[in-house]
Amino acid sequence: MRLYLINPSNPLVAITNVEESRWNRYRVWKPLGLMVLAGLTPPEWDISIMDENLGVPYYSAMPRPDLVGITAFTSQANRAYEVAAYFRGLGAPVVMGGIHATMCLEEAMERVDAVVTGEAESVWRQVLEDVRHGSLKRRYDGGLAEISDVPSARHDLLATGYAFGAIQTTRGCPLNCTFCSVTAFNGARYRQRPIPDVIRDFQLIREKHVLVVDDNLIGTRPEHITRAKDLFRAMAQTNLRKEWVAQATINFADDVELLSLAAKAGCRGVFIGFESLSPEGLREIGKKFNILKGRDFRTSVQRIQRHKILVVGSFIIGLDIDRPGIGKRIASVACRYGVDNLNTLFLTPLPGTRLWDQMKSEGRIALNRFPEDWKYYTLTFPVARYKHLSLAGAIHEMIACDRGFYSTLRILRRVFSSLWQRRKPLINLVGNLSYRRNLQLNRKSYADFRLYSDNRRNPAGGS
Repeated sequence: MRLYLINPSNPLVAITNVEESRWNRYRVWKPLGLMVLAGLTPPEWDISIMDENLGVPYYSAMPRPDLVGITAFTSQANRAYEVAAYFRGLGAPVVMGGIHATMCLEEAMERVDAVVTGEAESVWRQVLEDVRHGSLKRRYDGGLAEISDVPSARHDLLATGYAFGAIQTTRGCPLNCTFCSVTAFNGARYRQRPIPDVIRDFQLIREKHVLVVDDNLIGTRPEHITRAKDLFRAMAQTNLRKEWVAQATINFADDVELLSLAAKAGCRGVFIGFESLSPEGLREIGKKFNILKGRDFRTSVQRIQRHKILVVGSFIIGLDIDRPGIGKRIASVACRYGVDNLNTLFLTPLPGTRLWDQMKSEGRIALNRFPEDWKYYTLTFPVARYKHLSLAGAIHEMIACDRGFYSTLRILRRVFSSLWQRRKPLINLVGNLSYRRNLQLNRKSYADFRLYSDNRRNPAGGS
């Protein structure tokens, strides 16, 4: 039996197209979910995993599969449906899972043979058995998987082409921010994989550098922090010889022992969502956790960096409190915080989020011709109607933000700072240059997007 597991691409996302730039291989992550399902697949299946971010395969030259499994975020949905249509045309059954299929179930069911909602581990073997017996059901509800039953990923099936390996140690996020669908998909309960399983998976990864894909590596509660410390101790004692990056909330900076253990375990970078410049903005998106203690963000960032850990800060443009000039203000504040890289995104209503429900009820979803428009839901295009920013105004603010933070002078200051503090100056330089290189590509993308949006409003050239 032949199984193809496919991660579709989005041609609009230049930063993940490895063929566009060799720098992008540092910003492309392995489709870990597909690798985990491969680990659950019985040996009688011949498995191939295709990640279109590394280049679209010549499917026509490949043998016809007995089953095609496709995963997709919302921005990948268009391409997922194209791939599904091709293989269904060959008579191969197609099953689709992932967050978009879960949140847009009816849409997905119209375009594939079966849909798996939620986390697929608990139902994947049943899907395969049903395919073998010609009794594939239209829908399988995975719900929330038992985290201790998650198998080791098949890292051997995607052994080349990536700068980073990938691993997951926890699922679920209790923060439930309005713009984020993680809680809706993975639940609010913070679930931790057994530490021995995590160590075993780390040992299976061939790459020296690893992305920990957890949405919140250390959690928010004291018992979460204790478990994170135990994990870091085990990683250090095992001497994995891996360097890794992860996502965490700003409370990562609160515990010096935690930082020390993370550094010893190989932590070299952390992605932190600051999201807004003001408490009002944080309250708007439901991220009150960032303002619980009235913390000094600059001091927090410096505390992390003293452990030789790079900090990538994330902000959002398009909140109801955002007004003209927000782009320059974000760049200035990010520099004041001292983050090593800045990743600013547009406020994007994704299906399954409270933000989606709110904006849909208010008629503020500007690009709403689906599934065609899903390709713009990458968080890098202004697909909504913002309270104080027009489409052109939102784009202007993003360009001003990126141009301000990634000016030549500011890049040099950051690199020299990391060199002085011995915090991976080469990685810092590569990250900054990668973002800077994409500024020109982004401006072209914005121009094309504006043209597309204008044509949507005025398709025949009239009023």
